[in-house]
Amino acid sequence: MPNLSGKIAVVTGGNSGIGYATAERFKRDGATVIITGRSADRVQEAASRLGVTGLVADVTSVTAITQLADRIKQQYGGVDILFINAGVFEPAPVGSISEEMFDRQMGINFKGALFTLEKFVPILNEGASVINLSSINAHTGMTNTAVYAASKAAMNSYTKTAATELAPRRIRVNAVNPGPINTPIFGKTGMPEEQLTDFAGAMQDAVPLKRFGKPEEVASVAAFLASDEAAYVTGSEYTVDGGAILNALVG
Repeated sequence: MPNLSGKIAVVTGGNSGIGYATAERFKRDGATVIITGRSADRVQEAASRLGVTGLVADVTSVTAITQLADRIKQQYGGVDILFINAGVFEPAPVGSISEEMFDRQMGINFKGALFTLEKFVPILNEGASVINLSSINAHTGMTNTAVYAASKAAMNSYTKTAATELAPRRIRVNAVNPGPINTPIFGKTGMPEEQLTDFAGAMQDAVPLKRFGKPEEVASVAAFLASDEAAYVTGSEYTVDGGAILNALVG
């Protein structure tokens, strides 16, 4: 089991899904954990359940991200683990993509993620680990995911460059690409219940292991990357998808 004792960990979007499971895992492995999110009520409820610190920050606002980094610096000095997890998924076919949909997904999934790292770079301790939550959609060409996939592909590219440039400080930057994971993100797509059920069923059938993954299974990979056991791993993408990418989820 990875040992995170004595480390300060920040998890964005930590009030539900993969973020929540990862915050829980980081704490169990010994880290001092801070979770963030946009909703004060949800953040505080999750923080109370986890027994961690909860701070409100909207990643669509660079000012809010800057204030978050400043507050964490004042309270904790520096950060050893940064799990950039906050994201949204809104499906739409090419030809039906609205400007609002584009701005929302790129604003949170790429711009928000990028500026989270940008504003945290000054307070990352030497030898820190940055983990960006991406998606196998960055590589699959799956239908109805053009903007979401593009946002994740952009983040993966940024991950590699950041890994190169931060290496002199021994800061490692990696991405985790989950496949179909049982999280609340699907319920927030706005799809009708029947369509959502059909969509989920088709995705599950395409997974060689024939099931959705659990948030805890992604958290296990994040915990490894956060630990000193992954001290020689940077600029990499770790796929956690039950083999789904092997079947190219294009349906």
